[in-house]
Amino acid sequence: MTTSIQATPTSFRSEVVTIEEPKEETESMEKKYNWEDLRKEARYLENEIDTKLVSFSKIGANVTFSAPSDSESDTAPLLTSDRMFDSLSEEIDGLLKRLNKVNDNMTEISTSTPALSTPAVVHTIQRHRDILQDYSQEFRKTQNNLKSRREREELLKGVRKEIDSSKSALNRRMDMMMKENDHLKSSERMVDEQISIAIDTKEGLVNQRAAFKKIQSRINDITTRFPAINNLLQKINLKKRKDSIILGVIIGVCTFALILYAFH
Repeated sequence: MTTSIQATPTSFRSEVVTIEEPKEETESMEKKYNWEDLRKEARYLENEIDTKLVSFSKIGANVTFSAPSDSESDTAPLLTSDRMFDSLSEEIDGLLKRLNKVNDNMTEISTSTPALSTPAVVHTIQRHRDILQDYSQEFRKTQNNLKSRREREELLKGVRKEIDSSKSALNRRMDMMMKENDHLKSSERMVDEQISIAIDTKEGLVNQRAAFKKIQSRINDITTRFPAINNLLQKINLKKRKDSIILGVIIGVCTFALILYAFH
């Protein structure tokens, strides 16, 4: 009877052990299952990042930064190469953050689970972290190269814009100088025409003066040759002066008489 009693606890303990062992195996299997899910997700994210990095590098090599003008802004396409580059850059950045989070979760599970604290698991986690670091470096390198290209092209555009503005200003100044030169030539032609007219007028006046001098000399010759004609002309002139004086006196008397009559 005592033996049966002693055997009973033994069997009981044995049953307890057999009950607890499947529970530990179940927990270990669940953790192993989560580990495998994380590894699958990590490999999936690495493949996605690798594919997108290839496209990212191609777009970065062919991207253009020429912005459309105001007149072409309505008809410009919504997705240009630089916008596609920015969109893909955001996607890759999000995937890198997800992969970093998965690596952190894998590290957390490996440290919290003794069964996963093996050199192979540590090597696997380190390999995933090295892949993440390589992808991050390649991503940053492509971004920095594109940033340098963008700054260089913007600098060249600014220089070309300054050169074009200088050329346009120089052309405007040249046009103004040409117009001013044309005005000066036109004014010079007008002055030359006026000088020519003045010279012609002067020559005409000189000719007229010479003609009047000839006429006066001829009249003097005639008067000296014919004194009677000279006396006759003087008498005629004296007669005209007397007539003019008499006519003026008569008109003045008549006017005075009319004024007196009008006041009376």
